[in-house]
Amino acid sequence: MTDKLDAYWMPFTANRQFKRSPRLISRAQGMHFWTPENRQILDGIAGMWCVNAGHARPKIVEAIRAQASEMDFAPPFNMGHPLQFELAERLVQLAPSGLSKVFYTNSGSEAVETALKMALAYHRARGEGQRTRLIGRERGYHGVNFGGISVGGIVANRKMFGTLLSGVDHIRHTHDPRNAFTKGQPEHGAELAEDLERLVALHDASTIAAVIVEPVAGSTGVLLPPKGYLERLRAICDKHGILLIFDEVITGFGRLGSPFAATRFGITPDLMTLAKGLTNGSVPMGAVLAHQKVHDAFMNGPDHLIEFFHGYTYSGHPLACAAAIGTLDTYEDDGLLTRGAEMEDTMQDAVHSMKDLPRVIDVRNLGLVSGIELEPIPNEPGKRAFSVFLDCWENGLLVRTTGDTVALSPPLIVESQHIDQIATTLAGAIRRAA
Repeated sequence: MTDKLDAYWMPFTANRQFKRSPRLISRAQGMHFWTPENRQILDGIAGMWCVNAGHARPKIVEAIRAQASEMDFAPPFNMGHPLQFELAERLVQLAPSGLSKVFYTNSGSEAVETALKMALAYHRARGEGQRTRLIGRERGYHGVNFGGISVGGIVANRKMFGTLLSGVDHIRHTHDPRNAFTKGQPEHGAELAEDLERLVALHDASTIAAVIVEPVAGSTGVLLPPKGYLERLRAICDKHGILLIFDEVITGFGRLGSPFAATRFGITPDLMTLAKGLTNGSVPMGAVLAHQKVHDAFMNGPDHLIEFFHGYTYSGHPLACAAAIGTLDTYEDDGLLTRGAEMEDTMQDAVHSMKDLPRVIDVRNLGLVSGIELEPIPNEPGKRAFSVFLDCWENGLLVRTTGDTVALSPPLIVESQHIDQIATTLAGAIRRAA
């Protein structure tokens, strides 16, 4: 194990604590990681919401290896390579009808920035350039770039970075105490979507370009949309000519038992951001799926001129495209895009079995994502859940914490015995943290 830890400034990490007691992983296969000392760790969070097919899947590994030896890079501006177009066709086939165009990025954060820019430019291209306001949601997470943290609503991600983007506002979050310990989609709170009408009345619809939400808010602690909420949000956007953006970086590619949250809930956004499960976490990649009407608004003027002045050096990188195609093949071979629906009841029973444990104040679940919320230690927010995280690690389980919520999102290949191990290990850690 390396003893030289000082040079690396780690992201979203308590660096001083980590470097006093490092948690290193050195290989992975299937449902597990291994430490350099060969201690096995059950992956309860699919790496970081991304390794949906499990680790080191052969088709993905071989696709990356073969592409690296054939062509390691292709310029993305005014040039293309076959895999970019093949992958785009595959994604459009999975997407809700109407989302027929694909724009590549390198991460979820970049996908969000791209979608926000598309929304602003779309209205300008249509002669409504005064629509410049972007609406996010309290407790939302949309990556860490300036656009994403501006429309995002997690205080710690925002407070250190000045005034952020101007012209941004937020609707209320969907966390409603009436829904505590609900199994699946909660009953109460559809009316929270009406908060968008409040902002329309405040700013006027003619100034609002887009609303962006996570269908299921993951990073804030697994907040679920109440029944009817997303439908109402879609209707209000349609009424006022506002684009609706779904951030599906976490919910995409089978996490909710359907290819996308949009397909599970039967609601088609105008723009949809993807990343994480797109390549099974193997190569960084993101994408925006755009409605045909959004794309077509840009297709005017002389045809030798660039229509949308945006993109990245690594947009549609050959290795990323190869990894994504290998990932989609693996999902298809194993039926993983719908397996979350098959395992949902098993996961639901397991996490709700913790309802009566000490300091557990809520349990939320949908598909193969769950959140177990703990009562905070007075004046020390997040410390109780972090102690549970460390306890689980020492006992062979990797979980994720956000605030005082423990989040679970295992690979979609999870079996009943893995869920039993997750529940048993986590329950023990919660008891010890009480």
